[in-house]
Amino acid sequence: MGAVTVLFIVAALLLLGVVLGTVAHAPLTFSVAVGAVIAVWLGIFALRERGRRRHTQAH
Repeated sequence: MGAVTVLFIVAALLLLGVVLGTVAHAPLTFSVAVGAVIAVWLGIFALRERGRRRHTQAH
C-alpha cells in the first residue's frame, strides 16, 4: 500500500468519527429523518445506475 492510500484511509476514518460524534449529539428524530433522506437518495441513485447499465451493456 502506498502512502497516499494510507493517508486516505486515515482521513476517511477521522471523518467517520466526526460524523458519528455529531449524530450522537443530535436529537433522535433528526438523525432518523436524515438517515431516511440518505436512504431514499441512495435508492434512487441505485435504480438510476441499474437502468443506465442495462442500456449501455451489450448482451
